[in-house]
Amino acid sequence: MDKSEVISSATDIKAFFETAKKHEVEFIDFRFTDISGTWHHMSYTVHSVSEDTFKEGLPLDGSSIPYWQSIEKSDLLMIPDAKTAFMDPFTADATLVVFCDIWDIYNNQPYAKCPRTIAKNTIKYLNKIGLADTAYFGPENEFFIFDDLKIRDDFNCQAFEVDAEEGIWNSKTDYEEKNGGYNTGHRSGAKGGYYPVAPRDTLVDIRAEIIKTLEEVGLECYISHHEVGQSQCELGVKFDTLVNAADNVQKLKYVVKMVAHLNGKTATFMPKPLFDDNGNGMHVHQSLWKDGKNLFAGNEYQGLSETALHYIGGVLGHAKALAAFTNATTNSYKRLMPGFEAPSILAYSGQNRSASCRIPYTNSEKAIRAEFRFPDSTANPYLAFSSMLLAGIDGINNKTHPGDPREENLFEYSLDKIREENIEQMPPTLRAAVEALLKDHEFLRPSVSEEFVQNYKAFKFETQIYPFESRPHPVEFLNTYSC
Repeated sequence: MDKSEVISSATDIKAFFETAKKHEVEFIDFRFTDISGTWHHMSYTVHSVSEDTFKEGLPLDGSSIPYWQSIEKSDLLMIPDAKTAFMDPFTADATLVVFCDIWDIYNNQPYAKCPRTIAKNTIKYLNKIGLADTAYFGPENEFFIFDDLKIRDDFNCQAFEVDAEEGIWNSKTDYEEKNGGYNTGHRSGAKGGYYPVAPRDTLVDIRAEIIKTLEEVGLECYISHHEVGQSQCELGVKFDTLVNAADNVQKLKYVVKMVAHLNGKTATFMPKPLFDDNGNGMHVHQSLWKDGKNLFAGNEYQGLSETALHYIGGVLGHAKALAAFTNATTNSYKRLMPGFEAPSILAYSGQNRSASCRIPYTNSEKAIRAEFRFPDSTANPYLAFSSMLLAGIDGINNKTHPGDPREENLFEYSLDKIREENIEQMPPTLRAAVEALLKDHEFLRPSVSEEFVQNYKAFKFETQIYPFESRPHPVEFLNTYSC
C-alpha cells in the first residue's frame, strides 16, 4: 500500500474545510489510537492546516507512545482521514476533530503497530479473497456512572473505593449532613437495576444528554436504559462497517466520560468495578455481506447459513487467543464468572444468554447475525473487531463447525461437569489469554505482524500482568495473614 491509498480524497478534504468555515472553527484536533486503545490528540490552529497537511501528514514522536518506536527512530507521521471529521461538543473554542492513521517513514508504508491501520488491512484482506465486501459490527458498550472514586497503590496499602448514590451501601447514609439533601431510600440493589424507572433510576437525564451529544458527533442511537448493575447503563448505537464501528466506540467512550465529568460524576467501562454485581461487557454483533446479501442468512440452525456456522466455529475455536484482544485487562476475567450474565463457556445457542455466542431472534434475513458476548470495552476496538473477523474468516476457510448448540443454562454447569465433558472455556486470566495468543496467532497473519504480537505480549506483561500479580490483595490477607 503506498501513501496515496491512505490520503483523503479531494472531495473529502474540500468538505472538511467547508465544515471548518461553516462552524468558524479555530482549532483542528488530530486524534489517533495507541495499542491499548487510548485516544491521543494534538491541536493545531486552523490557519496552520492546509490541503497539504492531509497529503504530507503531521509529525509525531513515536517514542513517546508506549510500545511504539525507539528513541533513535522516533519519527512517525499522522495522516488525517478527512471524512471522519466532527465538531467537538465539549471544547470552549470551536474545534474540529479528525481521526488519523499512522505512517511509517522508515518503511514507507502504513505503520504496522497502528490499530486503525490493522483494521483497514483486515477489511482489505476480506475484499481481496472475495469472501465478502462488507463486515458489519454492532458493539454494545456497557458502563457505570459513579459519584466518586478513591485509589491507593502504596507500599503498605492497596485499596479502592467507589461511591454512587444508587449503591445499596448508601441506604444508611445521612445525606442531610453530607450535602444538604436527604436519603430517598429508592435503590435497586445488586443485580436489581434492569429497567427500573425513576427515582430508582437516577441516571435518566444523563443518559439522555449522552445520546443527544452522541448524535451531534454522528452516531445514530436508538435506545437508552439502566442495566442490571448498580449505576450501570447501556446505550444502543447502530451497527456499522468494521473501521467505522471502531471509530464510533472511540467517540462513544469519549462522550460518555465527558458528559459524566461535566455533570460532576465519573464514568467507567471497567469490566468489574463492583464485587458481587454484574459487570460491563461489549457484546459484539457481526455479519458478513456481499453484493447487498447477508451471507449469514440461510437454512441452518436459527436461520443461519453454513458460512455463518463456520464463522462462529472460527471465533469460538480461536477464542482463547482472541481474549488477549477482546478481554484486554486483568480485570476482564473477574467479569467472566457464572451468575453475572457474562458467559465463559465457548458455545453457541439461540436466544440463550448463557452461551458465549448468541443468535438473536429475528424475522428478517437482513437482521440475522451472530452476537459474541464475551468481549468487554477495555478492548482496543480496532484490534478486537479485526481479530474476531480474522478468526471467523479462518473458520470459513477451514470449514470449522462449532459443534452442536447448547440450549441449557450454562451458568449452572459445575466445574466438575465442565472438566468431565471437556467443555472449552475462556481463559481464566489475562496471562493465560496472552500465552494462548503466543501459541495461536497464525490466523492473524493477513493484517497482524509477528512483531506486533510480540510487542503486544510485552505491553500486557509489563504494564498489567506483572504489576497485578506482584501486589498483595485484601482477600489474601483474609486467607493467609493468620496462617
